[in-house]
Amino acid sequence: PAARLNGIYSQMVTNYIGGTEEQEDFGHKSFDIFSDLLSSDLAQISGNYNRFVQHADLLWTVDASRLLPNFTAWRFYYTIIKSANLIIADAGGNDAIPEDVALKGDLGQAKALRAFAYFYLSQFYALEYEADKKILPIYTFPGQKAQPKSAMSEVYNLMISDLTSAIDLLSSYSRPNKNYINQNVAKGLLAYVYSSMGQSNTNILAKNLANEIINSGEFTLMTSDEVTGGFTQLKTSGWMWGADLTTANGLGLSSWHGFMDFFSYSYQAVGNNRGIDRGLYDQIAPNDIRKQQFGSPVRVGTEFKGFNAGQDPLIPARKFYNLDLRRFGQNVIEDDYIYMRVAEMYLLSAEMAAVEGQELEAKNMLKQLLSQRFEDAADYAYVDGLSGQNLIDEIVFQTKIELIAEGKSYLLMKRRKLTNKRGTNHLNRAGESFMYNDPRLTFSIPQDELINNPFISTQNK
Repeated sequence: PAARLNGIYSQMVTNYIGGTEEQEDFGHKSFDIFSDLLSSDLAQISGNYNRFVQHADLLWTVDASRLLPNFTAWRFYYTIIKSANLIIADAGGNDAIPEDVALKGDLGQAKALRAFAYFYLSQFYALEYEADKKILPIYTFPGQKAQPKSAMSEVYNLMISDLTSAIDLLSSYSRPNKNYINQNVAKGLLAYVYSSMGQSNTNILAKNLANEIINSGEFTLMTSDEVTGGFTQLKTSGWMWGADLTTANGLGLSSWHGFMDFFSYSYQAVGNNRGIDRGLYDQIAPNDIRKQQFGSPVRVGTEFKGFNAGQDPLIPARKFYNLDLRRFGQNVIEDDYIYMRVAEMYLLSAEMAAVEGQELEAKNMLKQLLSQRFEDAADYAYVDGLSGQNLIDEIVFQTKIELIAEGKSYLLMKRRKLTNKRGTNHLNRAGESFMYNDPRLTFSIPQDELINNPFISTQNK
């Protein structure tokens, strides 16, 4: 199982793993971009080379014959599930509790990865949480024949069961590095699952899990220096889980950095720009360090070492950047991928507490994050005066601006049932508003599945 487990983590960062030869097909982080654009918090700002443009114009998700992202996401996440099922079978099956500590760790990670994949499928292919709605086929062991759609409640029961089991199995597991899932990451995944159900009891469960992660002391919030420091190192103390990329991975243009980092060999560097929504940016307080993350690189001599914060195209070139600060500089990607960080848990805990009326707790959690984003506590003292929907709205706003381009905006939009309005800097549909359950914001089950699975003939929307 250990070799197979390494195989899954490798699949998560592999080019063309979604079954195409498209450059936008590069594993889990590709769907961070697809979903961020659908949320509109990340804007497709300019269209050179046309990458992601039609997706941001909401033309791809409605067409089941379009491979991106409909086929690639389905294929990718079910590939992860298939690999996880093999490991689980090798380790003794779905109900096994191995004696061997290493095998226990492998089984726990495989179950967490299976739940991770079903979670993203449930977010991308269903309009919203509806317990009785049939949404996805469930596969839990190798070699299973084609299955019909199961109800959302069944998909969720599997995720909750897998993650609860994983948390138990990983209790004594010590990971070699943050490339691997440990108990806190499994708790983080379960917190996301619970938070997406929109029920009071599951909100409290999500909050409690987030608090357990924070209180474990394994991670510390990224400082203001760190959040403007490039986001390049998996070992950063605020990071919970990611991918340790080296030249051996062979990633270049077809990678997250290849679409997002101006200082890598990238589309971002040739005018195919994605950056923060202008309306969101303008709401960031002047003394908030995150105001410095977005703007326009400025040429100084032969290099782009300068930076004008707040200037179009508002790309995140002082949030995510190769530290050499040379345009096209990072040709083979060695800067690491981030999948989860502890700031998400502070924000999720605050959000769940606020929604459940535990306002003092929510404010205290939010202020812990803001203390790392402002130098002067007076700048965020306004939080103390917030209550009710105003407090929830503030936590939503802080979540959006903290996690821009980290693949979390779409999950937030769906769980809080948001309507997001596009700012003036979107290439397409500027000024338009989109509800969380707009069918254009949910992926289509791919035509390939409709043709090859005799039990599935309809969309979920």
